[in-house]
Amino acid sequence: MLLAVNNINVYYGAIHAIKGISFQVDEGEVVTLIGANGAGKTTTLDTVAGLLRSKTGEISFQGQRIDHLPAHTIVKRGLALVPEGRRVFAQMTVEENLEMGAFTRDKGDVAPALERVYELFPRLKERRRQVAGTLSGGEQQMLAMGRSLMSAPRLMMLDEPSMGLAPILVEQVFDIIASLHKAGTTILLVEQNAQMALSIADRAYVLENGQITLSGTGEELSRSEQVRKAYLGG
Repeated sequence: MLLAVNNINVYYGAIHAIKGISFQVDEGEVVTLIGANGAGKTTTLDTVAGLLRSKTGEISFQGQRIDHLPAHTIVKRGLALVPEGRRVFAQMTVEENLEMGAFTRDKGDVAPALERVYELFPRLKERRRQVAGTLSGGEQQMLAMGRSLMSAPRLMMLDEPSMGLAPILVEQVFDIIASLHKAGTTILLVEQNAQMALSIADRAYVLENGQITLSGTGEELSRSEQVRKAYLGG
């Protein structure tokens, strides 16, 4: 088991956002969390990443607890988050953004990591001297994913990677996710496009009002009448 989340409860002031959820991600899997806006998906990822704290329970990564660690230390352990909205450094070039993702690496490892990212994202190589804020939405998503890869993550968490993208770019982003997975990166995916998410997921969880209400394989949930009615338009 690569990631184990056990009985976490997260609050925003008096608002109980995450209510005792537990789930796991095994090495080599694609696991997805689906749910409506406000269900708690982003809060869950932010808590795993060390940006928020749970009042209860524990989070373990590679067999060691991480719920007490600062976010930068969690990145060093091999867990990276690609945040919702991409959040690239708009005034920096593409290559400078990527280099920022390698802050946990030895200097000698940065150049090979850059080459790997440029192999996966040839568009970024073409644009490496371009200021990130002038990239298209799809290119910024590639940059956010590439920046995360620079830390050599064992587990990459992706928060709404298709948000705001044209349908053809959504397919491209999911092809990239599948390629990353095939290359050995374990993926925890939060995505409102439930159909696309379930199509590539080994396992999936449905989050509603801060609670997990359903779980199963991606195929099982894509066939679930409850899921189809709520998230798949049928």
